Amino acid sequence: MKFPEIPQLYSLFEKFPNVITDSRKCTAGTIFFSLKGENFDGNQFAASALEQGCNYAVIDNETYYKGEKYILVKDCLTTLQALAKYHREHLKIPFIAITGSNGKTTTKELIKDILSKKYKVLATTGNLNNHIGVPLTLLSITSNIEIAVIEMGANHIGEIAMLCDIAQPDYGLITNIGKAHLGEFGSFDAVVKTKTELYQYIRNKNGKIFINAENDLLISHSSGIDKITYGISEKAYCMCQLSDADPFLKVKYENEMISSQLIGKYNFENVAASICIGKYLGVDTRKIKEAIEEYVPSNNRSQVIKTKINTLILDAYNANPSSMRVAIENFYDMQGENKWLILGDMLELGEYEVEEHKNILQLIAEKNFKNIILVGNRFSKAMSEMNISSPRQLVCMNSDELINKLKSTSFFEFPSLILIKASRGIKLEKIVEYL
Repeated sequence: MKFPEIPQLYSLFEKFPNVITDSRKCTAGTIFFSLKGENFDGNQFAASALEQGCNYAVIDNETYYKGEKYILVKDCLTTLQALAKYHREHLKIPFIAITGSNGKTTTKELIKDILSKKYKVLATTGNLNNHIGVPLTLLSITSNIEIAVIEMGANHIGEIAMLCDIAQPDYGLITNIGKAHLGEFGSFDAVVKTKTELYQYIRNKNGKIFINAENDLLISHSSGIDKITYGISEKAYCMCQLSDADPFLKVKYENEMISSQLIGKYNFENVAASICIGKYLGVDTRKIKEAIEEYVPSNNRSQVIKTKINTLILDAYNANPSSMRVAIENFYDMQGENKWLILGDMLELGEYEVEEHKNILQLIAEKNFKNIILVGNRFSKAMSEMNISSPRQLVCMNSDELINKLKSTSFFEFPSLILIKASRGIKLEKIVEYL
């Protein structure tokens, strides 16, 4: 088949509704899309995909076309996106889109668990929230699903708008807007413009947004949109109160005390947003409480790990200036006799990287932390330029160098409370077994 129209391709998808992009996962009943990456060309794996059981292989290089099991298109990625959009247009269920600089994956997981107490829900798996992940998520929605929760990430202007065009959400949630991906966006104003593309789509569709009533920035960009508010204000549609966060977050909602397994008061907004959506969509209060209390963070996101000696707060999945700041401030407020900060570089900040690492060092100095381990050349450069020192301070260029230090030197003679925070590329999760 060569250059089919999307309806024609969709008829094949209805027969074989399992779309994959990894030839190693090919089975009967699947369609393989030959996507390209920086270091690979999926067209080269089309024959292998068919040999392993795929029913069809979608390619965009005629050189690899070898018969009726091949579907030749102009561009595999745009075809995948168009097919996902066409599928979405056949789905008559509510879609909730989530974006934001921090907390969107945790919030998405909480929303999924809460709504699952009443509905059959499909949500983005992991962080498959980009121009490939969102279409694949949409194409995995089957006829028995009642609500879809779609996470959207972005690193350039126009990306959220593009994802909205594909997913066509009925409801939108921006968790917050902070200093993330500044290197790609170029400025904070560009981050704001991109994230609020979700609001613009919902505004044009006459949909609804869930919004933190206390977030002035978000409120200022939400004019003309039907709002469902949450926060600490009695005027909010969903009022919640932060009861405790040392270390685990406790939230009071409608005379119920919800004891979560989430670390830090910065998770309050994530929990409040998920409660709000559950309330609006008719989930019983007791079921909301049950879902939140059952949720356990994973994948290096604010995990509490107890070793033989120490208690670790592992938050090494990602980091940007906004999330790093709130993590340090929350750690400062926690009770603990022997606190340590192990902080790794924040990546993707471009021309702002030295300035933002200096800002974090200034915060550490203001909070008077004595025990500090910094990992990465950005922190190292900022430290040398500021000439800041602490009684117990160590600077390493990477996680492997730190591991070697931990093997040879005993830093933690006494039980310690340790915050581990860094961008994913620093791989600080590797040090856990040495603490």
